[in-house]
Amino acid sequence: MITIQEKLPGDSSAPNPAVFRLRNVSCHFESIEAITGLNLEIGRGEKVALVGPSGAGKSTLIRLLNGSLAPTQGDVEVFGRSLARLSARQRRPIQRQIGTLYQQFHLVNNLAVIHNINAGRLGSWSLLKAMVSLIWPLETQIAAETLAQVGIPEKLYERTATLSGGQQQRVAIARVLVQNPDVILADEPIASIDPERSREMMNLLRDLSGKGKTLIVSLHAIEFAFSHFDRIIGLRAGRLLFDAVPREVTPAMIQALYRLT
Repeated sequence: MITIQEKLPGDSSAPNPAVFRLRNVSCHFESIEAITGLNLEIGRGEKVALVGPSGAGKSTLIRLLNGSLAPTQGDVEVFGRSLARLSARQRRPIQRQIGTLYQQFHLVNNLAVIHNINAGRLGSWSLLKAMVSLIWPLETQIAAETLAQVGIPEKLYERTATLSGGQQQRVAIARVLVQNPDVILADEPIASIDPERSREMMNLLRDLSGKGKTLIVSLHAIEFAFSHFDRIIGLRAGRLLFDAVPREVTPAMIQALYRLT
């Protein structure tokens, strides 16, 4: 297993310090209100499901949390620091502690699996080391151990294009894990896979994030929000409809979340 080697400014010794604080956050794209007036706090080690219909603002929220998108209004605080008050250079060490798994995987199919995994390390490597790694793979032991964690150690040197969709998804998870992030964000990771693979993937994400890492996943499949997470956040039309532990989420709340009008 990979161990964390550095701590960020703003780390706290409190039992469950806030990783994310959003204060009156809105995010608009021209005439579209993707997020409106959102106030939210997520603590270290929490397992949070973001649920809601298409267009609810789940993907926008993921991008706000990882700093790839700035809010139109309000403040996003990560590890105790306001992203808006930081330069791009100051944000990088914070963003390195946030690994994001996208639905499209964003792998380079013509490269060997090990190169795609090592892409997760580029943020902490020098330019020279990154260039050398494209010719001769570096830190192969870490890459191999991480690929073993996701269950396909034998694929390390295979060309990524030859892998199945499920195997490619595991490579994408390995790329996130090799960052050794404190936080794992996943944007609709099971939207395009069958029910059996969906359960395997959710089990994998839950188990790999089980030792103190914060896990935040946007989902359409509401059943996994109840079975795999300890907190459910319901978004509708960019607004917070509810924020509760699974046992407190009632059928009426779900019906209101997905109502047609």
